[in-house]
Amino acid sequence: MDTLSYKTISANKETAKKEWVVVDATDQVLGRLCTKVAKLLRGKYKPNYTPHVDCGDNVIIINADKVRLTGNKWTDRVYLTYTGYPGGQREHTPASIMAKKNGADRLLHRVVKGMLPKNRLGAQQLSNLYVYEGSEHKHEAQSPKVIDINLYK
Repeated sequence: MDTLSYKTISANKETAKKEWVVVDATDQVLGRLCTKVAKLLRGKYKPNYTPHVDCGDNVIIINADKVRLTGNKWTDRVYLTYTGYPGGQREHTPASIMAKKNGADRLLHRVVKGMLPKNRLGAQQLSNLYVYEGSEHKHEAQSPKVIDINLYK
């Protein structure tokens, strides 16, 4: 028997093959889109996935302002923040977040952040996410490939 075939291959920073991908968020449901993006950022769709290594792809989301929510979630869902002062708890709805400057960027980052690990690796993986409200992005030099997010589970 060839014992080398039974070795577990663990990816590291040097052997991780990171790619650049573009995801179009037009008419995509927010939560379903973000779960797939979080899995892309973690690298869970790759055969050499390693939980403690940043082996995920760099994800560019375009048309983020055209994302949709089902039901009354635009006004009924509440995100809480805390300023650090007494009585400083603030409520935000997705509609109020989208109304502000860079609202789509903030909303998608917030949702994806909740789906990543709550440690330094999760923060590093979140930095590989780039969100743009229009169809233009500034990462043409990386020659990203356009993927259909609906083909992923």
